[in-house]
Amino acid sequence: MKKYMHIERLGTDEVEGIDIGECYVFAKLDGTNASVWLEDNELHGGSRSRDLTLDQDNFDFYKFVTDSIETKRFKEYFKKYPDRILYGEYLVPHTLKTYRTEAWRRFWIFDVLDVDRYISYEEYKQSLEDFSLDYIPPLCIINNPSIEQLRHEMDINTFLMKEGHIGEGIVIKNYEFYNKYGRQTWAKLVKNEFKEQNSKEFGVRSLEGQKHLEQHIVEKYCTEAFVEKTYAKIVADRGGWSSKMIPELLGRVFYDLVNENIWQAIKDFGMRSVDFKRLNQYCIKQIKDVKSELF
Repeated sequence: MKKYMHIERLGTDEVEGIDIGECYVFAKLDGTNASVWLEDNELHGGSRSRDLTLDQDNFDFYKFVTDSIETKRFKEYFKKYPDRILYGEYLVPHTLKTYRTEAWRRFWIFDVLDVDRYISYEEYKQSLEDFSLDYIPPLCIINNPSIEQLRHEMDINTFLMKEGHIGEGIVIKNYEFYNKYGRQTWAKLVKNEFKEQNSKEFGVRSLEGQKHLEQHIVEKYCTEAFVEKTYAKIVADRGGWSSKMIPELLGRVFYDLVNENIWQAIKDFGMRSVDFKRLNQYCIKQIKDVKSELF
């Protein structure tokens, strides 16, 4: 058994920078955290912290996995993907009791671990559909979301809810994001109160977030040619390239960006406050986009 990650509240240092890049926004369900996997050719069901059995079950989830109409689907899925672990929410009454009747007692998959990596929605979606397994689709996909956009998505989240009700909150996933501690981590935004609201469900939408000043600076000055020039300097200085030089590349491109262009940025964008930590994050993303073969 592998415990599921702890999802961090948006705004903490654990998920600082997760909003830079393409973000998938999902509904957060209020049931019980559960997982399914194959071990020694047998199906296993888990809660957040333990391997379940018939004698020590959790809301009958183990029975759901091993003795229900879903059992055959799980077995067929793991025949094809034996190294994966399915994580999801087994929807049983908890704090929020306003889900639609047909949503209860079903396992809504929200993540798939393949060996040691949480694979993206685009990677696992079709495989779950092939075996008719329930999953949570994204509410929308936003490039560089603003906090206002995320709050709006939270306020209109009606996934699986009865008419006139909204969900507990949202989960934000950036599949390219690893936090400063090197961990793949998601963020959550949860409502303080559950309130009724006349909303209808939306399909998956692709939105563009509001650009920060730091993003404008990187787009204008940290061009593909700019990154390639610094990369070429390092290769020439070192007599070749190795992955050990990646930190040097990240540092030197950011140094050159600030050293060579900050005065021009002031002239172009005016005397405005620049968040250099955010500027560095956008710079790193640009380097990874330009030199994706190195990462």
